[in-house]
Amino acid sequence: MNRYATRKIKDRIMVSLTYLALVIALIPLISILLETIMRGVPAINLQFISERIPPLGQPGGGIGPAIQGTLIVVGIASLIGVPIGVFSGISLAEYPETKLALAARFLNDVLTNMPSIVIGIFGWTMIVVVIGWSVIAGAVALAAMMIPIVTRTTEEAVKLVPASIREAAIALGVPRWKTTITVVLSSAKKGIITGILLSIARISGETAPLLLTILGSRFWFNGFTEPTAALPLAIFNFSKSPYSTIDWPRAWGASLILILMILGISVVVRYFTREKYV
Repeated sequence: MNRYATRKIKDRIMVSLTYLALVIALIPLISILLETIMRGVPAINLQFISERIPPLGQPGGGIGPAIQGTLIVVGIASLIGVPIGVFSGISLAEYPETKLALAARFLNDVLTNMPSIVIGIFGWTMIVVVIGWSVIAGAVALAAMMIPIVTRTTEEAVKLVPASIREAAIALGVPRWKTTITVVLSSAKKGIITGILLSIARISGETAPLLLTILGSRFWFNGFTEPTAALPLAIFNFSKSPYSTIDWPRAWGASLILILMILGISVVVRYFTREKYV
């Protein structure tokens, strides 16, 4: 067997192992999705998504306030975390050797691996003890979880932009800051958006920080300085209810709604940020 044939066999083996690893990785994901769909679809109807949350064990009602609360808290967290994360990532990529960048990268790595319950304790200590359980406290806690994810993905996306593009813009007399905003960000847009969507998906399902910051509620949104409902909290409460025939289907339905919300946000963002060709 010549060397070419040996390389070809090795190449086929490695490709086969790659596809096998992909299939193995998809098995738990698909099984979770199928289980959630099969158990969640029967619980979903117009009443389920529009009415307020009932007490545990009581028939009727829905998860309308939880959907509303999740959108509000995640929206505010995104308004706080996305700009900070994007500009931090740009700074780390464009000025990587400064002492501030080295310290920020280290702290960012630490924060990325921080347990969510610790983030919740941070929100409770810094905000809840001052203004009480509130939407603001929950949004700040979730934003603290978004920032390191957006920062890291933005940094890596900006690093992938060829240096020749920057040099060409600078050679034309474009200031460096303008080159970064108009040229580099445009080239790295897809990677940055992916990181933002990843961070939104991460915080949308977090329960521990919300338990310690927004507390939860069965009623509709009543102000930014008041407790509010959220889908993760509704899922948590329904799933630990002793009324399995009434509340457990609600937990599955709320789980499916949460998945569909994240999917919908991703589709909408991808659509409005897609490449447009003339």
